[in-house]
Amino acid sequence: MAASLPVPTAEALACSRELSRDITARIEAAGGWIGFDHFMNLALYSPGRGYYAGGAYKFGAGGDFLTAPEISATFAQTLAVQVAQLLDLTSPHIVEVGAGSGQFAADLLLELARRGQLPKRYEILEVSGELRARQRNTIGQRAPHHLHCVRWLDYLPEHVDGLVLANEVLDAMPVHLVTWATEAIAERGVAVKDGQFIWRDRRAGGRLLEHAQALAEECAIAPGYLSEIALLAPAWVAQWATILGRGALLLIDYGFPRREYYHPQRDAGTLMCHYRHHSHGEPFYLPGLQDITAHIDFTAIVEAGCEAGLDLLGYTTQSSFLFNCGLTEILARTPASDPMRYLPLANAAQKLVSPAEMGELFKVLALGKGISEPLLGFVNSDRSASL
Repeated sequence: MAASLPVPTAEALACSRELSRDITARIEAAGGWIGFDHFMNLALYSPGRGYYAGGAYKFGAGGDFLTAPEISATFAQTLAVQVAQLLDLTSPHIVEVGAGSGQFAADLLLELARRGQLPKRYEILEVSGELRARQRNTIGQRAPHHLHCVRWLDYLPEHVDGLVLANEVLDAMPVHLVTWATEAIAERGVAVKDGQFIWRDRRAGGRLLEHAQALAEECAIAPGYLSEIALLAPAWVAQWATILGRGALLLIDYGFPRREYYHPQRDAGTLMCHYRHHSHGEPFYLPGLQDITAHIDFTAIVEAGCEAGLDLLGYTTQSSFLFNCGLTEILARTPASDPMRYLPLANAAQKLVSPAEMGELFKVLALGKGISEPLLGFVNSDRSASL
């Protein structure tokens, strides 16, 4: 696999090797083994060297992957319809978690201003200092008149009346790897042999074992099955139940309902790595230089949120959500008689809604408190019953 991937610069390779030595030291200090969730956390979030904490360019054509906001401003412009409704129902306050390059924030602020519904506060929760600087620069360039209402947060806020947005955030939260065998359920972890990271399994225990046993019974998981169990993402969503007053949590990510997630044919899990627009399944390759992700079990997210006091407000595909929010009307602002402008927008929109691209795999989930009105993004094709 490594031979087919782009070669990193000498500087990037040196940073990755430093991080690998740090992770190796952590493994040795832990007795020679750490769970994969620990490895994933170190690879992505180690201060200064982890993928999301370092300086590598991640988003867009020059990075490792494309997110919906990087594909087209149409994404934020269409989403603004739902955002505007939620701000009317709650409070003019937005918190965006993990704002990437800042493209989405800039486009959303411009569209909300166009609609006369600019929020009084737009807060960005971002762990990377390098990304904060890039976000500030992007918003300053694209929406300079609105930079004054944006501020950055170091921690989860204590209270929010309004809207919390998280686009492709949950998939980057560390997950456990579990193997279901005839004799026992094991947690797959990471050890070191001859200076290289290797897989090593240990008998699962505690909360992880309880979750794995419940999944095996509910989804009829057969011996030999390997998959992920996310404990952090559901717990993170549950935290917002104590933070939200009258408000909503809008989550956009790729994943499935539980029974589809743990389908018998998906017996190798969903773990995926992204490096320079190449996708592969080797998480030990170049720690700190590549993204490591897993799909979302949306049933687990909803269960955690509802048990903590949130209400399920809607769940559907990205395609249905965008059409419900008026994607065709947004596109119609640019006349089809002007092909030089219209065709690039139409092609980008196709990537957002096509079943072969992002339209079906990506889902939109809304959880909230104090909201009884139907949300515009879910008026048709709500799939909440599938959860």
